[in-house]
Amino acid sequence: MKGFSNRWKDFPDYIIGITKEIWEDRGVGTLNHYYSANIPVRTPMGLAIGNQSTIAATMATINEFPDRELLAEDVIWSHSDEHQYLSSHRLLTKATHTREGQFGPATGKSWVARVIADCAAKDDTIYDEWLVRDYGGIVRQMGLDPRDYASSLIAAEGGPASAAPMFTRSMDVEGDYKGTGNTNEWGVKYAALIQRIMDKDFNAVAEDFDRAVIGEYAGGKTSIGREGCLEFWVGLRSSFPNATFKIHHQIGMDGDMLSPRAAIRWSLDGLHEGWGSFGKPTGVPVHVMGMCHAEFGPWGLRREFALYDEVAIWKQILMQAA
Repeated sequence: MKGFSNRWKDFPDYIIGITKEIWEDRGVGTLNHYYSANIPVRTPMGLAIGNQSTIAATMATINEFPDRELLAEDVIWSHSDEHQYLSSHRLLTKATHTREGQFGPATGKSWVARVIADCAAKDDTIYDEWLVRDYGGIVRQMGLDPRDYASSLIAAEGGPASAAPMFTRSMDVEGDYKGTGNTNEWGVKYAALIQRIMDKDFNAVAEDFDRAVIGEYAGGKTSIGREGCLEFWVGLRSSFPNATFKIHHQIGMDGDMLSPRAAIRWSLDGLHEGWGSFGKPTGVPVHVMGMCHAEFGPWGLRREFALYDEVAIWKQILMQAA
């Protein structure tokens, strides 16, 4: 790979390798090299600029969960001469809450949750990032409710008028990565499928999902068969029935000893005006940052991984509906 250390055999090896080096090998200081000085890092919880913010957050997480492991499930990636590389890295993370921190006094409880991180890299450095962590799945395994936990965050930050704002498109900055992925057929297929679902054509699930599909969804939920997939997507769309859906990035891949697969980054922007996964309608504006991975087989979509941050959505709703 041009501009990258020859210690990496390919781009997935780079992404998986530096993740382990930073988190599990405690090479936090390497972020001064691996992350650019002015990198924008966008998560549903907000926007951070610069590698020093990432270093501080990484240290806090390592302190609270010292045994945390980040296990790579897949790296779906694309390349262009202009932007170099974009990886959509899906991780299965696990940890034990053994020290006081963001989640309060140590509970001794363990959790397993997924993260999807989209990282743009060139010259051995990541320079743009989008990340969705399944906070809903984490807090549930720690005996908390996502809505209640969001409420406690607001209170701890001084109430609705003072609490830290969640990420919205209006606060975003223009990063150096301006690519949109690739035109591989599997990315095109999955993007069209999600677009149909967001256009409320839910019959797409029956037509294009394998009967034995396994769904891994926000909130740490696993479903077997089409019914759970339908429930997930209907529940989300019903909460924001008129929100604008937009696909920001799509990648398709076929290789690496794995099934044909795709990665999509998307958003929903609109009012919380319907009964669905987020309870009684409040009419407040909400931004949903979403990321999905999919694997295909001979009978359709056979595995789906779809994440959004329930805590961040609830925090937006509660801050404005107060």
